[in-house]
Amino acid sequence: MSFGRPPSISTGFKPTPPDRGSFPLDHFGECKQYMQVYLDCLKENGSNSTPCRHLNKDYLECRMNRGLMDRDEWKNLGLQNVAETNAYDTGNNPQPSSTSNSAGNT
Repeated sequence: MSFGRPPSISTGFKPTPPDRGSFPLDHFGECKQYMQVYLDCLKENGSNSTPCRHLNKDYLECRMNRGLMDRDEWKNLGLQNVAETNAYDTGNNPQPSSTSNSAGNT
């Protein structure tokens, strides 16, 4: 009888790799600013993610560039139609952007 643990562990527990889409936690907060800007946008828009999709893309770009998740195509992440914002910069923190801004690319 095992005390303090489930009986299934003593019968040969085998760890399995994570499902696709699982990735390491950002223990050092490398992309925390991107995440916070995205979450603030969600809060401002009543959890409607559509106006915040460009911020989601910036956050995932940060994670991919820092090795916190495998690089994947935007179409596989559901973000292929989101305009490039070029907000990702390895040396700077993201600046909160207005959810009502227009593309404004020149």
